[in-house]
Amino acid sequence: MGSGGDDSTALSDLCENSGDIGSTRKCGLRGFPGFLGGEVEIKDKRRRQGTDSLSLLRYRSRPSIRMVKAMKESRSRGSSRAMDLRLLSIATLLGILCFCSAQQEGSDCIKANAQSCGECIQVAEKCGWCTDTDFLKQGESKSARCDELKSLIMKGCTKAKIENPRGSTSINKNKPVTNRKKDVAEKLKPDQITQIQPQKLTLNLRSGEAQTFKLKFKRAEDYPIDLYYLMDLSFSMRDDLENVKNLGTDLMREMKEVTSDFKIGFGSFVEKTVMPYISTTPARLLNPCPSNENCTSPFSYKNVLKLTENGEEFNSLVSKQQISGNLDSPEGGFDAIMQVAVCGDAIGWRDVTRLLVFSTDAGFHFAGDGKLGGIVLPNDGKCHLENNMYTMSHYYDYPSIAHLVQKLSDNNIQTIFAVTEEFQPVYKELKNLIPKSAVGTLSSNSSNVIKLIIDSYNSLSSEVILENSKLPEGVSITYKSICKNGWFGTGENGRKCSNISIGDEVSFEIAIKSEKCPPQGKSETITIKPLGFTENVEIVLNFICECECSKDGKPLSEMCHNGNGTFECGACRCNKGRIGRLCECSTDEVRTDDLDANCRKDNGTDICSNNGNCVCGTCECKKRENPEERYSGKFCECDNFNCDRSNNKLCGGHGRCECRVCICDANYTGSACDCSLDTATCLAANKQICNGRGTCECGVCKCTNPKFQGPTCEICPTCPGVCAEHKECVQCRAFETGEKKDTCERDCSYFNLIIVKDRDKLPQPADQSYPLSHCKERDANDCWFYYTYAVRNDTEREVYVVETLECPAGPDIIPIVAGVVAGIVLIGLALLLIWKLLMIIHDRREFAKFEKEKMNAKWDTGTNPIYKSAVTTVVNPKYEGK
Repeated sequence: MGSGGDDSTALSDLCENSGDIGSTRKCGLRGFPGFLGGEVEIKDKRRRQGTDSLSLLRYRSRPSIRMVKAMKESRSRGSSRAMDLRLLSIATLLGILCFCSAQQEGSDCIKANAQSCGECIQVAEKCGWCTDTDFLKQGESKSARCDELKSLIMKGCTKAKIENPRGSTSINKNKPVTNRKKDVAEKLKPDQITQIQPQKLTLNLRSGEAQTFKLKFKRAEDYPIDLYYLMDLSFSMRDDLENVKNLGTDLMREMKEVTSDFKIGFGSFVEKTVMPYISTTPARLLNPCPSNENCTSPFSYKNVLKLTENGEEFNSLVSKQQISGNLDSPEGGFDAIMQVAVCGDAIGWRDVTRLLVFSTDAGFHFAGDGKLGGIVLPNDGKCHLENNMYTMSHYYDYPSIAHLVQKLSDNNIQTIFAVTEEFQPVYKELKNLIPKSAVGTLSSNSSNVIKLIIDSYNSLSSEVILENSKLPEGVSITYKSICKNGWFGTGENGRKCSNISIGDEVSFEIAIKSEKCPPQGKSETITIKPLGFTENVEIVLNFICECECSKDGKPLSEMCHNGNGTFECGACRCNKGRIGRLCECSTDEVRTDDLDANCRKDNGTDICSNNGNCVCGTCECKKRENPEERYSGKFCECDNFNCDRSNNKLCGGHGRCECRVCICDANYTGSACDCSLDTATCLAANKQICNGRGTCECGVCKCTNPKFQGPTCEICPTCPGVCAEHKECVQCRAFETGEKKDTCERDCSYFNLIIVKDRDKLPQPADQSYPLSHCKERDANDCWFYYTYAVRNDTEREVYVVETLECPAGPDIIPIVAGVVAGIVLIGLALLLIWKLLMIIHDRREFAKFEKEKMNAKWDTGTNPIYKSAVTTVVNPKYEGK
């Protein structure tokens, strides 16, 4: 317990072990006696054999070092056991109080250990590469050239020598959006109308740096529309067919209010022509409806009418359609939607607004349902129309919703689901999965289909949603929408703007960022387009994977150890199998003992002072988590963070640390650069250094006269003030009075006396360039006199005195006597009045009491016992009353 090694081990074990070899942990010791403001740094150093580890406790605080030395001296004098117990207590408290915190998060540029300029600029946007051939100090590896720009400049690399390429954005095609009016005679072709700007860009992307550009969208007036009406012709829709027969001309007439270029088409669907979806008996195949109904044979999908401008043709062909039938309730509408989406030529789709109206009164089959009919092949998403009929319904399964969404999006088709009230919830859920789709409530006989189409089209066209093609690996994209009325959207809302009317213009700010270079650094192309529109923006992505200076590299350069590397950007890029700053070693030679011997200082045991790795017989110093801290030197024996500190700042904040020694700035000295040579802080009010009563040391006054104190030796608690000090001399010389009037000539001739008439003539401090004191003193007769005291040129003393004394006037006896007499009389009168008032109050109370008792008195009305009446009554006993 008494050994220093045990104390150190106990102390180090109390701090949380990070588990990293060569890692550094700091434990704060603030508030601990003897360790004020200190900091314990524990380093784990693994021995070269790789089996044992030592814990080194190093405390960075000069007071604590002195305390430890005192403890050792005390122990050597015989108090070993007591001191051991004290050390153990300190170690225990240290373990309780210490918090092991990671150092400042290191620079990503340094952590990347980049070996070339190209690797460096791919780490992060903030990383730069110093191409100065003399930049590296002894012991630093090539990767030290890669750091943040401010760190490289602080290390001595000029801006001109820092390679830091930046990304850029260039617009290749920027056709303005079209301002078109419907009532203008000139009609433009669809490919002549532009709703999105720009149309093509090229981005040069630097890893970690986003490139932002603005995209403008304007909904054009009188934009052409293609509408394809896809109708369920199962038996339950027989009454709806009658109302659709005149849809062509009626819808043409209504859509003329929206666009002058409108085409309409028609298609129908029922179900897959296999069991169990339809009955395959011969009779039912000819007429799947009840016997009294005349129906056509079941089919999957039929393209009845290609898109046309002739509404009469639409009415004529739809009028000829017949209802069919099937067995189950869900219909095969997804097969039909897939064929409408992918069979562009057969349908006649143009590069304009494409609308698909899907009309049904039932649900739908989707991927997997085909297994009921023995169909297991997934839908291939290709066109299989022969004579306008879908011929592969019995071969391919229904498409999945995701597959359908992809094909509708790829072909810019906006879907309107016109369904009955019963199936509204199902199709509203489907709408949430299909972008740019709408759901309308179809009446039982489809009589409201035109209004439904118009309302749904207005709803779809009033919203623009951007989507992008698949992004290359490591590339991300963010959107910010700037919509009508100053509304901004970010995140997923940044992709869209709503409530857009015809002629409205909105914009989007799009940022594209790459986190890494693709293989071989090849260019990639992506597209961004508004959903439901055929126009898109083509974006070519070029990746900055190498520095400009690499173009001037010299392969097999003699500067790289006989041609073992390419000298580029101020450093050697080693060939495969070669390492070292100059590619001087092969990977097979790195661990030899002969090379390691060159990395030991003074033939010691520590390789690179345990602060670096021996590579090719040369020390490459380790990097610190804090990018401002560095090891250096041939054996990594130096660093720039272990110098003396003052006020918890390295070198007091007034110097730099080089190889553990502070190099102080001008006007500072000391081991921690904490001693200022500037005397400005020592100047007293009289412009003298330390008031002439001390010396200025490190910007602090050391008072030589023990009576004086304070920061500038101006405070003297036991000294009289300037005024009191010179009062007697001024009084004797100016007025020939006072205690020194007999010795005035001898004791008071040290100043020049100037007499002035009144106080206004006294000099004022603001008018003088030297210190001046204003004084007001009183003599033995209670008279005041005024004067100033000043020291000119540090030697000449001047006293200005007002020639007249201010004496108080004597008391006026008559008013005083009159006042006293009047006061006595008034006090007497007041006392008499108070007595009289009290007596009146007392008498009234007594009278009131008497009256009250008189009212309460009650006289006795009984017989007087001593009263005898004067009348005597005698009764005759013989009298009978006759």
